[in-house]
Amino acid sequence: MNPISLALAPLGGLYGAAMKARRALYQTGRFRVHRLSVPVISVGNLTMGGTGKTPLVEWIANELAQKGRRVCILTRGYGRRNSATRVVVSNGSEILLNADRAGDEPLLLAEKLNGRAAVICDADRVSAAHWAIENLKSDVFVLDDGFQHLRVARNLNLLTIDATNPWGNRKLLPAGILREQPAELARADCIVMTRADDPGQTNELQREISKLGSNCPVFRSRMTLRGLREVARRESPATTNEIQASSVAAFCAIGNPESFFCLVRRNGYNLCHTRAFRDHHIYTQADIDRVVRESITSGAQILLTTAKDEVKLRKLRFEMLCYAADIEIEIENVEQFSYLIQQSLNQK
Repeated sequence: MNPISLALAPLGGLYGAAMKARRALYQTGRFRVHRLSVPVISVGNLTMGGTGKTPLVEWIANELAQKGRRVCILTRGYGRRNSATRVVVSNGSEILLNADRAGDEPLLLAEKLNGRAAVICDADRVSAAHWAIENLKSDVFVLDDGFQHLRVARNLNLLTIDATNPWGNRKLLPAGILREQPAELARADCIVMTRADDPGQTNELQREISKLGSNCPVFRSRMTLRGLREVARRESPATTNEIQASSVAAFCAIGNPESFFCLVRRNGYNLCHTRAFRDHHIYTQADIDRVVRESITSGAQILLTTAKDEVKLRKLRFEMLCYAADIEIEIENVEQFSYLIQQSLNQK
């Protein structure tokens, strides 16, 4: 254990005790669990960010919309200007806010699901749900980052685990990245292992999940790069072949930046420089100017970033071509996974 984690370990113990006491208050009925009048599917994780949860939320919402459901995504909306207020990012038919007021992930979900799902940011997900039922006629909710949000009863409790880094250093916050101990995965109705590209690594995680007492269905998934979109338009945009033949630099502000850089390399791009910012970082022009200078010095001709970052970059100036990568999730045994979701909607 590094010296910082060692020094913070006692705080991790206090945090763990507080989380355990909180769960007990809900389990014993001292804290109320609210059951909504429509189905709820929760997607969450045991760690701080970076598990690939957002692409899964998008996939589920799209699947439900294709079945004719009026979908609403409920999220806290990290990184937005005023996290204490409720904001409707999308009412299901139009996008109402920018990244500053919505937050990066909510706006990205709203844009990708435009016309298929509403997106609401509110720390009080119960109140937001009642509002959406009354005003948007929502008939199913996807609870984003909901594993620790115990106030809302759910029909299906999905847990995502990053196969490349499932537990970090196995320490609770702030000494590590764990929000809860790995054994709490037993609360999940279904587990989705993300970034499950390495069979040996994934098989080992599957064995550990079983040892931790979970007998729920476990699905494997991986992230795929579906395409590139321009962030800053130029008169002569490069083609895909030109990008792959060029030296590129990549930058991002996501929970697991190395996963993005690995994806870029795995797709055949010549990556010569990387720059990672803190998750949900709000970019300034100075940030971009520095990234451009470093990239040019490293020999890069083109910049790559994520779609989550792109929503925060639209007003900034780039002195070199910049593209955003659209990343989607591919789920093994997808028919079985889809059936599990549909079956959960029938539960009372």
